[in-house]
Amino acid sequence: MEQFSHFIGGFAVALEPANLWYAFLGCVMGTIVGVLPGLGPAAGMALLIPATFGMDPASAIIMLAGLYYGAQYGGSTTSILINTPGEASSVMTTLDGFQMARSGRAGAALAVAAIGSFIAGTIGVALLSVLAVPLSRFALQIGPAEYFALLLFSMSSVTSLTGSSLPKAAFAVMVGLMIATVGIDLQSGTARFTGGVTELQDGVGFIVAAVGLFAISEVFVTLEDMFRGKTEIIGIKGTLWLNREEWRRARMPILRGSFLGFFKGILPGGGATIATILSYSLERSLSKEPEKFGTGMIEGVAGPESANNAAATGAFVPLLALGLPGSASTAILLGAFMIYGVQPGPQLLIKEPDLVWGLIDSMYIGNVILFILNLPLIMLFVRILYVPAGIMLPLILVVASIGVYSMNESVVELYLALGFGVLGYLMRKFSIPIPPLVLSIVLGGLLEKSFRQSLTISGGDMGILVSSPIAVTLLLASVVVFCIPFLPKRKHKKLESIAK
Repeated sequence: MEQFSHFIGGFAVALEPANLWYAFLGCVMGTIVGVLPGLGPAAGMALLIPATFGMDPASAIIMLAGLYYGAQYGGSTTSILINTPGEASSVMTTLDGFQMARSGRAGAALAVAAIGSFIAGTIGVALLSVLAVPLSRFALQIGPAEYFALLLFSMSSVTSLTGSSLPKAAFAVMVGLMIATVGIDLQSGTARFTGGVTELQDGVGFIVAAVGLFAISEVFVTLEDMFRGKTEIIGIKGTLWLNREEWRRARMPILRGSFLGFFKGILPGGGATIATILSYSLERSLSKEPEKFGTGMIEGVAGPESANNAAATGAFVPLLALGLPGSASTAILLGAFMIYGVQPGPQLLIKEPDLVWGLIDSMYIGNVILFILNLPLIMLFVRILYVPAGIMLPLILVVASIGVYSMNESVVELYLALGFGVLGYLMRKFSIPIPPLVLSIVLGGLLEKSFRQSLTISGGDMGILVSSPIAVTLLLASVVVFCIPFLPKRKHKKLESIAK
């Protein structure tokens, strides 16, 4: 009953006129960010955070969350129309969505993406309302040793599941951990790896790194693409709605994708991208015509798009209850919480119930707003793609520069952002995944802090790290998850040797 009363009280926060406006604004900006290829919710939130300074924390977080799950809606548009995913989690949508567009069913593909996103988002928020409190109560049993094991599990998940190459993902994690050590050591007060630069004593700003790695690197990539020619834009043909047969085929993939995506979103590492891959693979395995996937099957759009949005909602469970981000986007949100003086974790639901339940209830409202926006305004959002690159790219650079400079009015941070932009561009060219780097920058400091706290409590005895069932379970899970990518290779080699 106490949880239900907080749930009802959250609507009092979410329905405040100011918060309704910020939820609407976040949803609109999120949809636009999702439509713009490559920009993604992480870069969008990184650019927006400086503009929220001085706002009420609840209003600011509601707007950022609206941008986050709003971008999941918008990301399908370019995937379907021009075979260009708006973000990584929209990659699977291109496989059948673009083929539907080529066959004149772009309207149906866009419609099922919007409907699936709405249903999955609503189911996800309902599950979030139920599971947030139980998981937070469980989290009260987690001390520094357990939290270290939990963070290590997240690192292992990201390393083994992100990107096509385990060594490249591990390299990105190590670079992020090294960047996270820059600054003043909180226990000894010693400056580490600052090179005598005063601005680095507080560490490398998370916003600086995020803006550079996502927004500025995207400018470099787009400039390169301009010299290689333009991608043909395919207009929408036919109705914007589904016929009866298409709806019949899409219903169960939407439901399966919703539940699969939500529970995958709870798990640290991988984010919505892996949820969409799992959903697409599931629908293909259950189909009576698996060979037709990739030729315009509506199930190949409905399942991944539903999993995409449900995973985005599921990621709020570990973020709110444990203070643990599971993707680059939730890592940005974690940084935003800390900037506003709010510490996600087991005590958050006790200390800030109005903020938490106001945020959760605003997501119900946000899903309705997005559903109303996306169907009638699809054509309007597509027109954004016609903005000349000569205007769009300088605008992104201007907004990025203003956002970084407004943090501390530091020219050094502008150079750092540019450096991260070059780093992000090189990582893309060499197919090194960026999310593990971003997550490592956020989690690196927390990982070190929990490790050193554990050793302080035990007087330097490493045995504390395996002193509880929770810690042992998470450490073993880390080893298993880290070893998973090696198993198919060994099996493949064994089969080859048998064949010879």
